[in-house]
Order: sequence, then C-alpha cells, then structure tokens
Amino acid sequence: MRAFITGIAGPSLSDWERAFLRETDPWGFILFRRNVTEPQALRGLVDELRTTLGRDAPVLIDQEGGRVQRLAPPHWPTYPPGAAYGAIYDHDRDAGLAAARLGAHLIAADLAALGIDVDCLPLADVPVSGSDPVVGDRAYGTEAAKVAAIAGAIAQGLAEGGVLPVLKHIPGHGRATADSHKKLPVVSTDRAVLETTDFAAFRPLAELPLAMTAHVVFTAIDPTAPATVSAIIVHEVIRNSIGFKGLLMSDDISMGALAGSVGERTRAAIAAGCDVVLHCNGEMAEMRAVAAEAPALAGEAKRRADAALAAKKPPSPIDIAAARSEFLQLMNSAWQPAQGFV
Repeated sequence: MRAFITGIAGPSLSDWERAFLRETDPWGFILFRRNVTEPQALRGLVDELRTTLGRDAPVLIDQEGGRVQRLAPPHWPTYPPGAAYGAIYDHDRDAGLAAARLGAHLIAADLAALGIDVDCLPLADVPVSGSDPVVGDRAYGTEAAKVAAIAGAIAQGLAEGGVLPVLKHIPGHGRATADSHKKLPVVSTDRAVLETTDFAAFRPLAELPLAMTAHVVFTAIDPTAPATVSAIIVHEVIRNSIGFKGLLMSDDISMGALAGSVGERTRAAIAAGCDVVLHCNGEMAEMRAVAAEAPALAGEAKRRADAALAAKKPPSPIDIAAARSEFLQLMNSAWQPAQGFV
C-alpha cells in the first residue's frame, strides 16, 4: 500500500487503470463530476475500485454544497453553501449548528448509499476582506470560534451518517489572495495574528481523523515554501500549535500553486510531513509519476491511516423525508435561498 490517493479518468475503469491500481496499490481514491453518471453506475464503480485493490480502500469526494458539489440533481439534492449555516447561526446559534449537523448527515446518507465513505468537509478557513473568492461563501463565517463551532457540527453530522470528515485547508486558506488551483497564494500576516484567527479555527477540531493541507505560503513562518511542502509549517504549526494528530493529506498535488514536476512535489510533500499525497486529475502519466515517488505507507503514517479508518462508525438511522423537511425549515428560518434545496 502506497502513500497516495488517486483519481481516475472517467465513469468506469479502463484496463490500463486496473493494471495501474493493482501495481501501485494506492491508499485510496477520490471521485469527481467526470466519474459520476447515475447512482447505480457510481455504486458499481466504487465497488470495482475496491475489488481491484482487494481491500476496503477509502473512497473520497468533495461534497460540500454550494459551488463544490460533485453529486448534483437530478439524482441528488442541491445543498446550500457553508455561508448559509453561518447566516442561521447569526440569527440563532443553536439553529445554525443544528442545520449544519443535519445537512451533513443528509449528505452522508447520500454518500453512504454509494459506498463513498470519506467527504472532504468541513472547512475551517476564515476569510478576510480582500481575499480571493475561491473560499468565499464556502466559509461559515469570519470569526474563528463561529467557524470552528459550525465545522464541528458538520463533522459530527458526517460521522453520524457513517462518513469520515476531512478537515481543510489546514492551517488556513482564508487569507489567500489567489486561487491555489491556478497560482501560489502568499500571506504576509504576522504570526501572532495568524495564531489567534486562522490557526485558532482549527484547534478545536484537532481531534478529527483526517485533514488536508493548504497550498499557501505564510511568510512569517516559512517565507518560501507553501504549507503542503513546508516541514516548518507541518511540524511547528499543524502538529504543534494546532495540535492535529490525525492523518495529514496534501491538497491536490497537481494544482498550479506548486512548483516542479508532480513527482518532485510528491517527494517534497512527504518530506515535509504529509502522510499521504492527493492526486486528482486522472491523467495517467502524472498518476505514474506520483506513484513512483510515494513511499510505502509505514510507521507513524500507517498508524495514523489505520486510526483514521478505525474512527468510522456505522451510520445512525435517519428518516430521510423527515430530515429533509426539518432541514428546510431550519434553512428558511434565516436564509431564503435555501428554497433551492431539493
């Protein structure tokens, strides 16, 4: 088993993808819109991915709601963006947390029915004025305590639905003035401010089983390397100051923020302290380069990976129709666009 998570090219496995997976044995998989057709076919793909490896490998997806939603109508509901929970929270704290938890439980029910057992959610990013809109309404608010509270409720809802949460983008993407999918964001804020704002939102969530890094430079701590490939950030901030103990995965290693080949990026992320490297685009040449540089999952990284999967619990029973009705009532109490939820 090797220390990477891979995407695949389309809605079904090709012969060359099967051969690649058997040869390289990635820790897990991640799915995107290009892999999705209708529920039965997607469930079949998930089953085939695991059958190909011969084990119950984790299958990830980004199902946040709002702009980031890989499963969409007509087969799945549209969920609101994270800012909706923040709007309700400002009106009624308990209702905001209840909506966030229930919405996440409903998402988990959608995913569990497909065999998908990991959702790249919640975000604990704290945006500021002037930051790039790549986070925008995906965020729950602009105060660390509020963001942490809503993120915790979402993580709880996912867990209750039998799905593991992935905390992102640690140690924070909220101040980024560029979209890391395209280029490298550089944040020059003083460390003392970062500690009490951006990093503070992640501390109450440090016991979550999985987290994803931010491709962001924090010049006050490491003036050149983005967090994903910075040993200083990983060890001093993520592991020490924030106190995150779980499995640390990179954000997508193929994103435009990072320099060098994907193989060089893979080596750098592992050397910095990431346990697992995430590669998403399904391009075979890049997949092979990542697999060639990803080490066998061993030692502390293997222990954390095993502990993360062991944290998954059986889903709690939920009456979907009643839960959706309750969710709509909560959403419409303070956020009228929730009427778009199906």
